[in-house]
Amino acid sequence: MSSEPVNAASQQEHRWAVILAGGSGTRLQELTRRITGDSRPKQFCHFFGSQSLLEHTRERIAPLFQEDRTLFVLVRAHQSYFDEELAEVKPSRMIIQPANCGTAAAMALCLRTILQYDEDALVAFFPSDHHYLNCSAFRDCIDCALRLVPEYPQNVLIVGAEAQYPETEYGWIEKGRTLVDQPVHPLLRLSRFSEKPALGRAERLQRQGALWNTFVTIGLAGAFLELLDAAVPRLARSFVKAHQSVELEQLYNNLGSVDFSRAVLAKMPGRLVVLQEGASGWTDLGTPRRLAEVLARHGIRPHWFSHEEAVGSFGTRTTVVD
Repeated sequence: MSSEPVNAASQQEHRWAVILAGGSGTRLQELTRRITGDSRPKQFCHFFGSQSLLEHTRERIAPLFQEDRTLFVLVRAHQSYFDEELAEVKPSRMIIQPANCGTAAAMALCLRTILQYDEDALVAFFPSDHHYLNCSAFRDCIDCALRLVPEYPQNVLIVGAEAQYPETEYGWIEKGRTLVDQPVHPLLRLSRFSEKPALGRAERLQRQGALWNTFVTIGLAGAFLELLDAAVPRLARSFVKAHQSVELEQLYNNLGSVDFSRAVLAKMPGRLVVLQEGASGWTDLGTPRRLAEVLARHGIRPHWFSHEEAVGSFGTRTTVVD
């Protein structure tokens, strides 16, 4: 497997996008049942207009990647939902897991699949349950990341958003030295990664200028696999052996859930770089409260939800963003 930077003229054909759409969305399940009448995960739910979160994600990244190099990582239990959502997508672009065993397993499976087609693949992972106020700013950031990553072939890049309040349910990135000093999207070494800190620590991190982890991660496929092998060797090596569907079924039956942020990023800060961005208005729609805040920003008042209900019935946060 090549570990050299890919020639600039051929970078575009080696760029792969992976939309992570296998999550269960348990924290929003009560709400999604109210909206849809069933237990579909949030990525298949329509919170904003006529499109689901998954469709918004597809639309957001479409200008940056070739269609045949945009993949979807899914879970078999959700097939009735993604059959509808992805009706026009070729089966070869859908990686269907036997079960949801966390983001690390989903990424390992996807990387092994991509490397069967392209040993110089540059892979970008995108969660399917995020929201951006400014999609153009988001695309500018990703375009910058895709151009910078080949210059750091041994590293994995994380997009870090400027923190607006001391969120305790996000991962936090403590910045190291600057690698590329540019005004809009500086590239920095990562000093330390903290996953879901307590409130007091989150407040200190915000004061220090630490960034939120958006979980948008980009790197050469080989660099991702080396990171997984160093942090979770048992999981990484298991996917080397499992190729056929029967073997994959057995593997997932024996896997526990492995979270990429907690099990990999937090353990391997020296292998990471961070691209800072602050203009996209990123939000992870992981809780009813965050969803309510985004709806309020857009002036959307659906009949099934209200901001008052979010902060009352579903819990409050110390700092509320207007």
